[in-house]
Amino acid sequence: MRTTSGRDDTTLLLARELFDLGAISFGDFTLGRTAVHSPVYVNPRRVLSEPALLSRIARILDAEIKAGQGRRRPRLSPFSLVAGVPFGGLHLALAYSLLSEVPMCYARPAAAGGKDHVIEGHYEAGQTALIVDDLMTGGGSILQNAHILEEFGLTVRDAVVLIDREQGGTENLRQHGYNVISILRLKTMLTYYYESGLITPTWYERSMNYLEQKPRDSHSGSGGF
Repeated sequence: MRTTSGRDDTTLLLARELFDLGAISFGDFTLGRTAVHSPVYVNPRRVLSEPALLSRIARILDAEIKAGQGRRRPRLSPFSLVAGVPFGGLHLALAYSLLSEVPMCYARPAAAGGKDHVIEGHYEAGQTALIVDDLMTGGGSILQNAHILEEFGLTVRDAVVLIDREQGGTENLRQHGYNVISILRLKTMLTYYYESGLITPTWYERSMNYLEQKPRDSHSGSGGF
């Protein structure tokens, strides 16, 4: 049995707030290639309606980023831009930008359904951007955004995600030369919910067994799972 012993109380409090907010649901969900018949659905966009919680998440991101850069062997490279992944990562990136005063940008498709992308926000070629997203499954959305940013002359080395579904994203991004750190990991969240009596043993076992399966397509986007 996994336990949540040793986890930061702030992180577990955030996991509880997301649960109470209805951001974690259980059933049978298929909304993309990376999560077919998933018993657990994660919707971090619920925090959009909770400005106090969004502000607290920004502070948690800031603390994690500073800790990652402050080590003798830093986990994060220096950066001068924060880049949100549309659409789930935009509100987190903006909240962090407002707190840290690090300028923000993001990549979006051209108007009228064009295939070319544009970068919104001021930037200069050669700057390093930290990618921010709310949820990661296979890492495809982060990988795609990293490549777009690089096409415009920006450097990308790291990404920060609020929730990692632990379905191959970290490994996929590492294979492409990108480092990612996560604030919350779904298996730890599920264990906390189970140990706290918030979910039944059935949903806990179903969800954990599902997450242990081999990722179906580690190159596709995270979606809303």
